[in-house]
Amino acid sequence: MNIDKKIVDDLVANDVSFVTTVPCKQLAGVIDEVENRDEIFHIPSNKEDEGMGLCAGAFMGGKRPAIIMQNTAIGVTINTLATLTQYYRMPLPMIISYRGELREPVACQVEMAVHTKALLAQMNIPTYHFHWQKDVEEFDNILKYTFMCNKPVAILTDANFWGGYGDQ
Repeated sequence: MNIDKKIVDDLVANDVSFVTTVPCKQLAGVIDEVENRDEIFHIPSNKEDEGMGLCAGAFMGGKRPAIIMQNTAIGVTINTLATLTQYYRMPLPMIISYRGELREPVACQVEMAVHTKALLAQMNIPTYHFHWQKDVEEFDNILKYTFMCNKPVAILTDANFWGGYGDQ
């Protein structure tokens, strides 16, 4: 199974038509797949909080948005999540590379990984952690849940989920 294609197929099947992305090595395949889909309007963002603002605008314009980002910027997005996305009950699937977890080769990524789940929990954001490739089978249901409950939802994808960094 091509995980990148499965993720984007599920986005399209759930009428997600606007996606903003911040560059990430782990998520590069998904970003490429998004870019190549006619059904999705893709706008790259410079920063994650900017991307959330773009998603809010797309939602207010009648689109179903999603953001693809790294967990290392969760702290930057707290204000935007609380005062815009959550306050106005905007559904937002957040596909997040969970840097700093198992099989992570970059030591400085570990510090934010320690705080990622706690920050999301403090904000009462439903969070799903994809550690095994089979976990992607839940993605369609997670998207349905996100749009049913009108909440931001985090999907953390760690290095093990993506097959590591060529270490095996």
